[in-house]
Amino acid sequence: MEIVRYADRSDRAVRVGVRHAGRISPVAGVSQVAELLRLPYKEVRGLVEAAAGTGDGVLDEADVLLLPPVDGRTEVWASGVTYERSKDARVEESSEKTVYEKVYDAQRPELFFKALPWRVVTDGEPIGIRADSGLDVPEPELGLVSNTFGEIVGYVVCNDVSSRVIEGENPLYLPQAKVYAGSCALSTGIRPAWEIPDATALDVALTVHRDGAPVWRGETSTARMKRTLDELVAYVLAGDAFPDGFFLATGTGVIPEMSFTLAGGDVVEIAIADVGVLSNPVVVGKEPLSWLVDALTDPFAREAVR
Repeated sequence: MEIVRYADRSDRAVRVGVRHAGRISPVAGVSQVAELLRLPYKEVRGLVEAAAGTGDGVLDEADVLLLPPVDGRTEVWASGVTYERSKDARVEESSEKTVYEKVYDAQRPELFFKALPWRVVTDGEPIGIRADSGLDVPEPELGLVSNTFGEIVGYVVCNDVSSRVIEGENPLYLPQAKVYAGSCALSTGIRPAWEIPDATALDVALTVHRDGAPVWRGETSTARMKRTLDELVAYVLAGDAFPDGFFLATGTGVIPEMSFTLAGGDVVEIAIADVGVLSNPVVVGKEPLSWLVDALTDPFAREAVR
């Protein structure tokens, strides 16, 4: 079962529903995922399970357009250097190596803003690499979904696409390396937290395809994450309020060698056990992502790039 946002092909309205076995049931009285994230965990679960158990308004998946599962005032944030592999990769690429060694062992984690809802892409839509970069990688990450109270209500697959060369040149360039058109992809469905008994032991796999064949593979487990999920959530909430909740990418433990970079035309596939799969083609520069502006008022503008 997954919580999804979708545009109904019959009336073009955007709704929130529950996907199960190729069928989608609307969540009664809820028009945005953000509305769910204003509620306590118990109420979110009650609404979602009620929708899954009803036959009212059920649609076939072919009758809707699945959208990124984030909307409203919800924000996407990200964590860095939460795996030893990430620390080693940042040290390797950076001109200021000690900052990454220090943050890996520090009490306070690295956290940064990643995307507003309208800039997020989902399964089948293109991710971007910057035209002014030259060394770019996907970063497969478990994404958690928190309500306004700091309760984890679900999980998603996240691709925190990054420019290694820009961040490596100067850590102060982190926003340019991490926040740009096509840099944030989330799976279409939110897997409810109550259906995943242990999010600290999930296998994470990354495959990059080029010209129809795999050119890079890697895997890890969330068991290798140094920090706890609750710890990361607490630090996000320590300095600000999130009335519509937030999504948090929890860091990556899979990073290619410095000799590898993404290229236009690649396809990146991320699979996280019990959570889902996320697949995206790669484009170069911001122009191929200009459709995101059109999708603000017409969600079906997304169909042209899928």
